[in-house]
Amino acid sequence: MSDKNKLVVTQTKSPIGRQSDQKKTLIGLGLNKIGRSKVLHDTPSVRGMINKVKHLVEVN
Repeated sequence: MSDKNKLVVTQTKSPIGRQSDQKKTLIGLGLNKIGRSKVLHDTPSVRGMINKVKHLVEVN
């Protein structure tokens, strides 16, 4: 896949005090600490996961 089909997702806030499904979604994205980043394929499922925790992450 080219760089157009990838997203860089960075965790910006803590999941402490959030619903457990949001914590599990962050883990599913490969994030578990503030400041950690992952390069993910741009798929509808990944977009849905990002949308669920959009208040905890930043997407570039």
